[in-house]
Amino acid sequence: MAQPFVKKDDDHDDEMEYSPFMGIEKGAVLQEARVFNDAQVDPRRCSQVITKLLYLLNQGESFTKVEATEVFFSVTKLFQSKDTGLRRMVYLIIKELSPSSDEVIIVTSSLMKDMNSKIDMYRANAIRVLCRIIDGTLLTQIERYLKQAIVDKNPVVSSAALVSGLHLLRTNPEIVKRWSNEVQEGVQSRSALVQFHALALLHQIRQNDRLAVSKLVGSLTRGSVRSPLAQCLLIRYTSQVIRDMSNHGQSGERPFYEFLESCLRHKAEMVILEAARAITELDGVTSRELTPAITVLQLFLSSPKPVLRFAAVRTLNKVSMTHPMAVTNCNIDMESLISDQNRSIATLAITTLLKTGNESSVERLMKQITNFMSDIADEFKIVVVDAIRSLCVKFPLKYRSLMTFLSNILREEGGFEYKRAIVDSIVTIIRDIPDAKEGGLLHLCEFIEDCEFTYLSTQILHFLGIEGPKTSDPSKYIRYIYNRVHLENATVRAAAVSTLAKFGFMVESLKPRITVLLKRCIYDSDDEVRDRATLFLSVLGGDGTLDADKDSKEFMFGSLEAPLANMETSLKNYDPSEEAFDINSVPKEVKSQPLAEKKAQGKKPTGLGAPPAAPASGFEGYERLLSSIPEFAAFGKLFKSSSPVELTEAETEYAVNVVKHIFDNHVVFQYNCTNTIPEQLLERVNVIVDASEAEEFSEVASKALNSLPYDSPGQAFVAFEKPAGVPAVGKFSNTLTFVVKEVDPSTGEAEDDGVEDEYQLEDLEVVSADYMVKVSVSNFRNAWESMNEEDEHVDEYGLGQRESLGEAIKAVIDLLGMQPCEGTETVPSNARSHTCLLSGVYIGNVKVLVRAQFGMDSSKEIAMKLAVRAEDASVAEAIHEIVANG
Repeated sequence: MAQPFVKKDDDHDDEMEYSPFMGIEKGAVLQEARVFNDAQVDPRRCSQVITKLLYLLNQGESFTKVEATEVFFSVTKLFQSKDTGLRRMVYLIIKELSPSSDEVIIVTSSLMKDMNSKIDMYRANAIRVLCRIIDGTLLTQIERYLKQAIVDKNPVVSSAALVSGLHLLRTNPEIVKRWSNEVQEGVQSRSALVQFHALALLHQIRQNDRLAVSKLVGSLTRGSVRSPLAQCLLIRYTSQVIRDMSNHGQSGERPFYEFLESCLRHKAEMVILEAARAITELDGVTSRELTPAITVLQLFLSSPKPVLRFAAVRTLNKVSMTHPMAVTNCNIDMESLISDQNRSIATLAITTLLKTGNESSVERLMKQITNFMSDIADEFKIVVVDAIRSLCVKFPLKYRSLMTFLSNILREEGGFEYKRAIVDSIVTIIRDIPDAKEGGLLHLCEFIEDCEFTYLSTQILHFLGIEGPKTSDPSKYIRYIYNRVHLENATVRAAAVSTLAKFGFMVESLKPRITVLLKRCIYDSDDEVRDRATLFLSVLGGDGTLDADKDSKEFMFGSLEAPLANMETSLKNYDPSEEAFDINSVPKEVKSQPLAEKKAQGKKPTGLGAPPAAPASGFEGYERLLSSIPEFAAFGKLFKSSSPVELTEAETEYAVNVVKHIFDNHVVFQYNCTNTIPEQLLERVNVIVDASEAEEFSEVASKALNSLPYDSPGQAFVAFEKPAGVPAVGKFSNTLTFVVKEVDPSTGEAEDDGVEDEYQLEDLEVVSADYMVKVSVSNFRNAWESMNEEDEHVDEYGLGQRESLGEAIKAVIDLLGMQPCEGTETVPSNARSHTCLLSGVYIGNVKVLVRAQFGMDSSKEIAMKLAVRAEDASVAEAIHEIVANG
């Protein structure tokens, strides 16, 4: 039996809430269900029992086939009762029990009788239940009644039929599609709910016919929709039509935009919000199109309704990611939301302000955030910290105030994820802004003095070991590091020993002091700490020869040549013998990961989670891989590796992408191939490259892939020679060739005989931007003035008509492949002129700075004045040549 609802005593506030269903058991409820068979039905008691059954079903309790059948047949007897409340409960339990096809026939006649009843409540519910439990054969028998119900005068009955149609469309689409005329009539209904459901069903019926959907939207946007809910649906369908038209290359004025804009003046708030959101999410939306939507959202920011404030600030937050300047007019209104009682609204307001604010407002924002942070949960604090990190990268000159804020909140109470987010932000600032290094390292040192998280302490010590020795006064960090040897657990002590050794190796003047400190660690209680101290003392006390120093540096600062997972597997498979373990035998190719791991690692690591310079699969990893291949070892130092370029479409039988490796005299294409067919093994996998459209390139070497099993990535390589130091460009056609062998699914063994086959890949281009490495500078003005003014090359260019200044600036940045500085890639919404600052390193390791001034006239013609300074005057000329030819 259900326990009575007990009033909680004031002294027991922390106890769990009591429930009227607490303690009920399936067996007891099934026994109670026998009341359904009583000759004299008690409606109230029967309703209580059905309620308990519904509770058990919704809690995931499973009924056996026999139990479900017994309950179903007992419930059908309750159709004899004329009690309205009990009848509604009967409808619910029949829907939840989902009887089998041979049982459905028992209640079909009763439900069809109710469907034609004079009681509207019976009719509506009977329709819903029937459509839930019957199959296609029975559906054809009641189709006539359902069509009549759709156009019924009672909106409850009509809505029930329309909603049932939405569910039936998944299982019996051909039958439901015959109801188009009746549904079309429902769209014209005066009832708001009927119009809403009718429009949803009509769109579902026509959704696979793009032209029919476009006509539907075109006819309804003329003003025949009265229901606010239906209007919201229409706005969504209109947005989809606009997207489809832009995807299919239709140019000119954006269709239906006037309708979306007119919805901003609707009397219903939900329609206004839906229209504003639709406009902000349009592909390639312009500042002019955004303006009316931003205006209405700004009005909602001061609404007394929390839900409107939340919806408005969330939409503005999304807009700020792509059009920060368009949101700046709302900054004053959003600043008032920082003190909003709803912490979600306050957090969104803060993060939006951090994205849209300018340099002059940073200090004021920091003061407001300081008071705000103590009132919110850690999950909201992490969002704010991430926004501050982005702000610091955008405005590097403000790093001091932002770093001070981060260091202050680092000392306050908080959980592990929150603390890690702060530490990662400080590390990112240190890496991106050289001037922030020493102050940031000191903040981290102070944090580990009182850090309760072992993981963070070890990661910070590792980071100190890499960056600390490069500072002007490395000795000031030694005290903080050595304190960890005395005050922390064994894991942190071992990390501290490794960090001390790195300081001793990199800073000659500190070596005697470090040696003394390491000798004290030999007597530590933990064997790992003792072993590390002994090992590093041996390294620091080496003979001092050049080769020994090189080996020691590689040992202390280098990374494993092979992936750690491969190393672990090889060590586990190693049988102890007289022959020593050979590290060169470990496979160097990265093995494929399970899908779950790929998803988990999909987020790009930042801060301490990121490697010191480049990802393992990034520049350093590529450099090691290429140098280990004899054909490419003599090409010299690798200058740049591009991001992977996809050469196949998603979900094809073979997935191939290519990475372009740029050397001074050569270009190497690394084709990363994956076989997605389990029943096939590919052998002798190679890529045939046609360079007929790349006249300055000549193929000099290639390396095929011997075997490519299912879902195990492999690499094939093709190398080309080009003129030394010249940014040669061209287009390459690619064909994948291989031998296919069928694989027996039961044994996993491949057949001996194979068939030669080939697969056409997308074309690949080497462009001018491939010869430029993006490198940011913390202070562009100082860097610009430090270069010789006499070597500056200035010229003017006409860029033709463009939709906006931002589009032109993006095109120039993409053409040159340079790094925008100080947030100058962002253009104010109504700007007619703008200056963009770019920096990079050109092939040959020549530093380049660009100052590009843009102007736009009334006809949207854009002119650009380009000033280039480089360490080599010929490189400045080459940049102008790239722009002139681009």
